[in-house]
Amino acid sequence: MENTELIKQVSAAAQIWLDGNYDAETKSQVKAMLNNDDKTDLIDSFYRTLEFGTGGLRGIMGVGTNRMNIYTVGAATQGFANYLKKQFASDSQISVVIGHDCRNNSRKFAEISADILSANGIKVYLFDALRPTPEVSFAIRELKANAGINITASHNPKEYNGYKAYWNDGAQLVPPHDKNVIDEVNAITRIDDIRFQGNKELIQIIGEDIDNRMIESIKAISLSPDAVRKHHDMKIVYTPIHGTGIMMVPKMLKEFGFDNIINVPEQDVISGDFPTVTSPNPEEPAALKLAVEKAKAEGADLVIASDPDADREGIAVRNDNGEFVLLTGNQTGSMLTYYLARRWKELGKLKGNEYMVKTIVTSETFKRIADRYGIQIYDVYTGFKWIAAVMLANEGKKTYIGGGEESYGYLPEDFVRDKDAISTIALIAEMAAWAKENGMTVYQLLKHVYMEFGYSKEKGISIVKKGKSGADEIKSMMANYRQNPPKELAGSTVTLYKDFASLKQIKDGVESSITDMPCTSDVIQLFTEDGTKVSIRPSGTEPKIKFYIEILGKMDSENDYERASDAAEQKINAVRASLGI
Repeated sequence: MENTELIKQVSAAAQIWLDGNYDAETKSQVKAMLNNDDKTDLIDSFYRTLEFGTGGLRGIMGVGTNRMNIYTVGAATQGFANYLKKQFASDSQISVVIGHDCRNNSRKFAEISADILSANGIKVYLFDALRPTPEVSFAIRELKANAGINITASHNPKEYNGYKAYWNDGAQLVPPHDKNVIDEVNAITRIDDIRFQGNKELIQIIGEDIDNRMIESIKAISLSPDAVRKHHDMKIVYTPIHGTGIMMVPKMLKEFGFDNIINVPEQDVISGDFPTVTSPNPEEPAALKLAVEKAKAEGADLVIASDPDADREGIAVRNDNGEFVLLTGNQTGSMLTYYLARRWKELGKLKGNEYMVKTIVTSETFKRIADRYGIQIYDVYTGFKWIAAVMLANEGKKTYIGGGEESYGYLPEDFVRDKDAISTIALIAEMAAWAKENGMTVYQLLKHVYMEFGYSKEKGISIVKKGKSGADEIKSMMANYRQNPPKELAGSTVTLYKDFASLKQIKDGVESSITDMPCTSDVIQLFTEDGTKVSIRPSGTEPKIKFYIEILGKMDSENDYERASDAAEQKINAVRASLGI
């Protein structure tokens, strides 16, 4: 039966766009939606206003309140400007850094944001061209700006774009700022409330100077320069997958000392259409296909890819049979955590006040490594803004070593406050040179980590549910898991149940409060007697419900890796059956 109330609601929202001071092309598209007997597009475009999630504002480009366009970007920027003017009313000059990625409309959205901020009397540092997300974070801190905006949809398909808002610490917004900005945005009920006419005198173009400052800062985090010098000619294939990494990563690798960087010419082409891939996501094998083919042809041992905004990276390495395998974010992150902890200890840099950070859905291998080296480790919610929040709280008190999340993001320095593929890729290459110096391939290093700290296998499963009906279905699934939590997973009893929405947990039948989280979050976690961990959460930026499964296994030797992996995969399938997914 047709939802007449919903259609009435979205039609009213669309009519505001028809009656308001919107451009003719936008009005034409809205009118076509209203006149169409099929109201699906109308509903999906107007049933809500885009909200900040774990990665900010993100959506499909098009007309409507639930789409990325000059008006939703304009409202977000005007609301952000209003909030900044309240928060920094005593500052003689508020300033904001603006960057963007390679996506269609990204430059337009960045320039519109610059115009709106400057129209509100705010100074803007606008990058001269596309730049990686971590460089925007770096520039905020380097230029002592009050905030930042980055136009990017990260690794999403080409139909998407997004808007990330940053605070003066260089990190994405956390409470109360994120909610307060949304309130300011929601308070803008008329298009005429947005000041689109910019003040060019308040817009300063930045670029190469910031590049060079960031490169010098990253060079200082190198831990094994001798190994790099010995293996400087190691063949490394790198692809930016049509994105911003091309601006910084090859240069950064050369500055670290690597002089045999092999490009993938087809993917060096900057394009928001991502012509060589279906999805520009380094998690997916298809995105690295051309790079792996190039590595085979060139005899390289290491393949590295960055996503379009160069905050995440994926790698492929040769296994013991010489075949390329893609490593997961947990595997790469575990090796980096081990490399950092071990090298800091070997270099005498561990003084007792160091710490690392991971997200709650990330592999517990990170924690086992940190514990072994006497390094404190924090567990935080998904989203690098929460890692950055810990860094801010510890600033001047403790020393940050590194941190990351399972979704292929890592940060091995403290002068950026978002995940950083630029520095991470440089460190991965250095780690590979160090492993080579110690008689290991990267693949053998991974097995060494598992032997020393215990084998684990992690798998992320995303179920896509699009549109209003999909959002409702995801809510229903989460409600069902809360009302009827599984009592066992793959035959192992659930001994600990955590619900971060209520900050309650039940351990061995006894309920208590979760006290180490800054706020609530729509996440459920299950832990079993045999060490299995399952996390369930709706995505904050995509129409998905996500399941994160971690299985503990056992390796009797490094040659036992494949058997342990196969056994863990069977266990994962059994856990999926228990969850009904």
